[in-house]
Amino acid sequence: MNLTYYGQSCFSVEVNGKKLLFDPFITYNPLAKHINKKEIKADYIFLSHGHTDHFADALELALQTGATCVAAAEIADWLGCKGIEKVHPLNHGGPISFDFGKVRAVNAIHSSSFPDGGYAGNPLGFVFNTAEGDFYYSGDTALTMDMQLIPHWAKLKFAVLPIGGNFTMDVADAIVASDFINCNKIVGVHYNTFDLIKIDKEQAAADFKAAGKTLLLPAIGETIEVV
Repeated sequence: MNLTYYGQSCFSVEVNGKKLLFDPFITYNPLAKHINKKEIKADYIFLSHGHTDHFADALELALQTGATCVAAAEIADWLGCKGIEKVHPLNHGGPISFDFGKVRAVNAIHSSSFPDGGYAGNPLGFVFNTAEGDFYYSGDTALTMDMQLIPHWAKLKFAVLPIGGNFTMDVADAIVASDFINCNKIVGVHYNTFDLIKIDKEQAAADFKAAGKTLLLPAIGETIEVV
């Protein structure tokens, strides 16, 4: 699988011939000014919650790509009211089958509201089971014991975790999370976009290495092979 990073927590994964886009936030990210949104393709858009830095470009890219938007019921309903016909609402629970594999929505310890302050349902993470390998995107979350359930559902090839602290896990907690989920290959997101989540990238990578793990920090716009 190939993963392309678009900044903050926005990335895409190509799996079984489908392009999965996550938490699109490009327009208002000063670090992503060189990204041309018109070139972004997606068959599915997964939305972990309703905060602006995960949701700002969701409507535009859904209209542009014709992707199916997968999100908490409240977000799916909001998109439907805005004219997006291809939506799949979900919440915590059993796996759902799609044409690229299965997806399970899991707990994320965070909050969720629309840019206007409206309620956007539960924040979520997603566990993917595919023929090309299993992976996990935690969404914005604190470290939680619930992560210890994930190895019961998936044998992860990689996971995408926030590492910026303040609003989410920091590097130290992400290392513990990687133990909980039994995955030593981590793609770090949700860092350095603004001052409250600034980190030392070299130190973060060194901390992961010292724990016997690999922290991948692709540049914005870079595509890496994750499996």
